[in-house]
Amino acid sequence: MFVIILVALMLFGSDKIPEIARALGKGMRQLKDATNDIKHEISKSAEVDDIKRTFTDLGDSSVPKQVQSEVEKAKQDIEDLTGPIKRMR
Repeated sequence: MFVIILVALMLFGSDKIPEIARALGKGMRQLKDATNDIKHEISKSAEVDDIKRTFTDLGDSSVPKQVQSEVEKAKQDIEDLTGPIKRMR
């Protein structure tokens, strides 16, 4: 370790060593942040896959159909309410 420090001092000089250390630290921080982002994306993807698997395991494919049916009913109710208002203009 001492030999490496001595060689670095001889090559770069004592005034450049802090700048090199800062740049190296900054690079390591960016690498760590990128790694954490990748881990976060992988875990988020795994959570979505677990949710999909849960719906598949339930075997109830009518849930999305029921939701779509309710959305269509709500759209129709809104259209019925706003129909006379639109015609008054």
